[in-house]
Amino acid sequence: MSSKTIFTIGRQFGSGGRKVGKMLSERLGIPFYDKELLTIAAKDSGLSENLFKNADEKPSSSLLYSIAMGAYPMNSGSVGFNEMPLNDQLFLIQSKTIKKIASEGSCVIIGRCADYVLRDYPHLVSAFIHAPLDARVYRAIHTYEIDEDKAEDVCLKSDKTRASFYNYYSDQKWGMCRTYDLSLDSSKLGIEGCVDIIVKYSKIYDNHLEKLGIRIG
Repeated sequence: MSSKTIFTIGRQFGSGGRKVGKMLSERLGIPFYDKELLTIAAKDSGLSENLFKNADEKPSSSLLYSIAMGAYPMNSGSVGFNEMPLNDQLFLIQSKTIKKIASEGSCVIIGRCADYVLRDYPHLVSAFIHAPLDARVYRAIHTYEIDEDKAEDVCLKSDKTRASFYNYYSDQKWGMCRTYDLSLDSSKLGIEGCVDIIVKYSKIYDNHLEKLGIRIG
């Protein structure tokens, strides 16, 4: 692995994507960031952590959001920071935190458009973890302890929210294979198998860069 590699993990609800990221960080001995990002962003900005938790992986829900969908994309820079809906301001603060964390060294970051925020980072490995709905429902019931009669609805609604967040704050499509370096089915590969492939991909990427004479880190 490069001396400085950032791994980002997008995931469908119930796919085990968070577990993949956690296992990856443990195997490589590098920091892991999921909800921890919210705590750091709150501390850096001086804002309440609850603000970040309430807005976590959700697009703006204000009236301005509806206008913005047609009037300005988040990456256009056409609207001043103070004129943006609160969720948009929090996203920009969180993005600054993600860039700060990436600048400090190798790590694993879960969700929150990190792959898009760090799209120009010289050594980024992005993966999307998915699985068929029935497999995700099973995990939701037996791992997350969600009521059986609610599990499918939770999976679908969570995915819809994550997709809306990602599609709004980036110019890419959530879950589309071309958006990520790797698209992995955890129901076929297992959690450890997904980690194996991500690690192997990173090593091959390192070797390719080395052959090109590009040094990272």
